Amino acid sequence: MGFLMNLIKSILYGIVEGITEWLPVSSTAHLNMMNAFLPLNVFENSVFNQEYWDLYKVAIQLGSIIAVAVFYYRRLWPFQKNINAKRKNSIIRMWVLILIACIPTGIAGFLLDDLIDAKLSSTWITSFMLIAVGILLIWMETAGVEKKVTSIGRISPLNAFLCGCWQVLALIPGTSRSGATIFGETMMGFDRVTAVEFSFFLAIPVMFGASLLKVIKYFAAGAALSFSSCVILLAGMLSAFAVSVVFIRFMMNYIRKHDFTIFGIYRIILGVLMLFFTIFGILA
Repeated sequence: MGFLMNLIKSILYGIVEGITEWLPVSSTAHLNMMNAFLPLNVFENSVFNQEYWDLYKVAIQLGSIIAVAVFYYRRLWPFQKNINAKRKNSIIRMWVLILIACIPTGIAGFLLDDLIDAKLSSTWITSFMLIAVGILLIWMETAGVEKKVTSIGRISPLNAFLCGCWQVLALIPGTSRSGATIFGETMMGFDRVTAVEFSFFLAIPVMFGASLLKVIKYFAAGAALSFSSCVILLAGMLSAFAVSVVFIRFMMNYIRKHDFTIFGIYRIILGVLMLFFTIFGILA
């Protein structure tokens, strides 16, 4: 019964991950709040369970990574059949930009991962970041920045590096990787479609690297995975994949007609709600 309940919970976690990963609302904040009310109790030992949760909430993102890679296959793979040289070179150039953008995040993530887990993962900080970035997203829509970058082909290496610097902020729980990059890109003059798509593409190496780092640290610390815990994690990844495919399409259709104000408002409401739960001891 315990395995079945955890399997159902994991599928629900995957659904939430698949929705929130691609919206600028912080998937980590949503998963942490879910864990407070609907915890995964895979191991009887509380220490093992916490270690598993720390791994799970990052590794589940692999499902979302695969979804964006599948959804944008023709935009991302330069070695397709019947592709002309110009298109192939433009895709390779885009990957160079993505890798440039990953440099700041990769360095900061490797050096600060343990510090962030120990010092910056409290619900107080998560709540503050939800509200702060929500306010920034609303303000961003009134800033009137001229849209100079209207396609990924117009992104310069310097733009890409600066995007990576903005992405570093997403290491703080509650910030949202897409929220930080979309804000930074918009303030640099990216139009909405270009900002969202480049943010999606940046997620592939960044999220894969973050998941790999967590897995390495998990096993390096002497932790282990049982067959049932692997199945539970896989269930979350598969549901995250399925839902991500739907919500990537939704997000792209939405931002072609609307701005990000609604996401800013939602973040502020969620942040205030999380503060309320924290003050009254419902969230630790």
